[in-house]
Amino acid sequence: MARRVTGPFSPQPGRAGTPPPAPRPGIATTFLFLAPLPLALRAIGPDPVAMAQKLGALALLLLAAWLTREGVIAHKAYLARPVARRPAIPRKIFGAGVTGLGLTLAALGPGHDLAQAAIYGLAGAALHLAAFGPDPLANKGMDGDAGLHSERAARAIAEGERHLAAMQAAITAAQDRRLNEVVAGFADQARALFRRVEADPRDLSGARRYLGVYLEGARDATQKFAPLYAQTRDDRLRSEYLALLADLEANFAARATRMLANDQTDFDIETEVLRDRLRREGLAASRRTDQSSGALPRKGSP
Repeated sequence: MARRVTGPFSPQPGRAGTPPPAPRPGIATTFLFLAPLPLALRAIGPDPVAMAQKLGALALLLLAAWLTREGVIAHKAYLARPVARRPAIPRKIFGAGVTGLGLTLAALGPGHDLAQAAIYGLAGAALHLAAFGPDPLANKGMDGDAGLHSERAARAIAEGERHLAAMQAAITAAQDRRLNEVVAGFADQARALFRRVEADPRDLSGARRYLGVYLEGARDATQKFAPLYAQTRDDRLRSEYLALLADLEANFAARATRMLANDQTDFDIETEVLRDRLRREGLAASRRTDQSSGALPRKGSP
C-alpha cells in the first residue's frame, strides 16, 4: 500500500506551508439570493404582464447575486496572492448594474413611472457597490521586468490549476472517498509549489516541468484510472494509483523544499556580502576619522 508523504510542505492542519483554504464568499452574498424571493409570490395573479415583470425582475436579481458571489470569491483570491491578474470580467460591477436593472423592473407598475423606478434602480446599484466594492481593475505584481516573469508564472500556474481541476473532476467517477481525499491532498501539495513560484517567479524555470509535464501526466493517469476502477474495483490498480500519487507528491515536496533552501542560501550570501560591505565602509570611515583628527593641532602643542 502507498504511504502518505509528510513533511514541512505536506497538507496537514496547522502546519506551516499548508496552502490557504479556497476563498469563500461570505454570508452577505447568501442574503442577495434570499432577498428577491418574495417577488415570486407577488408574481401570482390574474395579470400575465405583471407576472412576467415580477418573474423577470426575480431572474435579474438572482443573476446579480450569482455575479456578485463569483466576484467576491475572485477578489479574495486576488488579494491572497502576491502576483495576480485582474479578473477578466468585473463581476461585482456587472452585479451592481444587473441589480439596478432588476430593481427598476420590480418597481415598475401602478403609481411608479419609468423615471421613478429608475431612481430605485440607481439607488440599489449604488448601495450594492458601496457594500461589496468594485472589482480589482489592475494586475498586481506585474510591472517591468519582474512583471514579465510574473506573467509567465501566472500562465504556468493557471495551466497547473486546470490540470488539478480536471484530476479532481475525474476522480469523482471512482466513487471512493479515500481517493478523493488523496487527490485533494496532492492538489494542496501542488498548490504549495504554486505559491512558492508566485512568491519568486524566477523559480519558474526550475519548477516548469512540475507545473506542466508532471501535472499533465497525473491528470491523464487519473482520467484513465477513475472510470476503470469504478467498473473493476481492482485493489491492485488502486494501490498502483496511490503509489503514483505518493511519488508525485514526494517530488513536489522535494522541489518546494529545494526552492526554499535556495532562497535561504541566497539570503545568506546577500547577508554576508552586506556584512563585508559594512565592514569595509566602517574601516574606511575610521581611517577618514583618524586622518581628520591627525590633521588638527593637539592641545598644548606649539
